[in-house]
Amino acid sequence: MTVDRRQQIIDAAARSFSLFGYKATTMDQIARLANVGKGTIYLFFKNKEDLLDAIISSLIGEIKEAAERVMDPGLPFATNVHRALYQILEFRQRHQLTAKLLQEVRNIGTLEVQQVLKKLDWAMIGFIREKIEAAVKKQEIRECDAEITAFLMLKVYIALIVDWEQDHPPLSKEKIAELFKLYFLKGLSK
Repeated sequence: MTVDRRQQIIDAAARSFSLFGYKATTMDQIARLANVGKGTIYLFFKNKEDLLDAIISSLIGEIKEAAERVMDPGLPFATNVHRALYQILEFRQRHQLTAKLLQEVRNIGTLEVQQVLKKLDWAMIGFIREKIEAAVKKQEIRECDAEITAFLMLKVYIALIVDWEQDHPPLSKEKIAELFKLYFLKGLSK
């Protein structure tokens, strides 16, 4: 059985970042968790930031897969976009690594973590943009600036799920869908 050292290092780094955060994780910790010498890490990754970027790139794929699984081609765009957005944000909140990174940004403001989370957001915006463009082509929704619309959709969902819950009881999935439809999707309706 061959050991994939690169994957072993990625898994160890993800565990360490999930437990201790990015800033508090050292390459020595990662090496110990991966059961490799520290020099072995540098054969695959330039630095800790490069390692975090590889982890987030993999996570982006997982989130997109999760969002695709909840979509149904037989359902209207409005239903599918709600399902996908809700799944994206649920995944981010449930996943121990993203939860820890979001907490680190709120508490410390680590620049590298801010940048990688921005990459994650823009990947999700790109995913939503593609769904908007497909819906425009199928004439399910009116012509719009797909990137701005995707950006606004993601930010509205973040506001309704994350920001709202800081000072209020959580909204139900149904209430979020209702509000999203009322304030956002009516404008895109044909």
